[in-house]
Amino acid sequence: MRTSRIYHSSALSVNTRVNLEPEAANHVGRVLRMQMGQSIVLFNGDGNDYDAEITEVTKKNVVVNVLSQHPVTNESPLKVHLAQGISRGDKMDFTIQKSVELGITDITPIFTERCGVKLSGERLDKKHGQWQKIAIAACEQSGRATIPTIHKPIQITEFLTQQSDQLKLNLHPRASTTVKGLVVPDSGVRFIIGPEGGLNDHEIEQAVSAGYQEILLGPRILRTETAALTLLSALQLQFGDLA
Repeated sequence: MRTSRIYHSSALSVNTRVNLEPEAANHVGRVLRMQMGQSIVLFNGDGNDYDAEITEVTKKNVVVNVLSQHPVTNESPLKVHLAQGISRGDKMDFTIQKSVELGITDITPIFTERCGVKLSGERLDKKHGQWQKIAIAACEQSGRATIPTIHKPIQITEFLTQQSDQLKLNLHPRASTTVKGLVVPDSGVRFIIGPEGGLNDHEIEQAVSAGYQEILLGPRILRTETAALTLLSALQLQFGDLA
């Protein structure tokens, strides 16, 4: 039986007792119905897993004793930063979840001209927090102990002005270069995926001016969430750790 992995936001160390955070305690105690003496694994994003034993379970609290620490070595050697046009419904949640499973390093949600999602102020902060939780949950499931950074949503123009040594890519159906023809630096890759309606001509021109190389992913037009995950998979297969 697989041991449950639980995220804990604070520092962890061996031979210490830890009170699980309320959401985690509810999951362990009420959902999984785990009892004293059972084992779980904690992680906090520092690259390690921490084996622990449950020592106390009440209606509101779960206390564990941290027994050992060991590094997790399943991070891809390829650093990838996805700038994802914010999409409607659960498409954005899906893209973030699956990108984390595929080894993404950074995700920046971006507002574009054809972005149909209107977010600002408190609603934007709440949505950003939701995306961070989705990334953490994907790490729990996939065994990652390093949590990708979900940056605060920004305008595409702001993202394009960011200085980076990474290879910059943008999908284009009439491009001649494919993933197999790329040379990726040690600093990795960053790429832009538009929302449902794609990037407009002006945004594409801005990307070219900012040094983004246009590449062809295939002969078919892909939906926004399919395009992001397909390109990420292709990059991981060619330059990362997918077999």
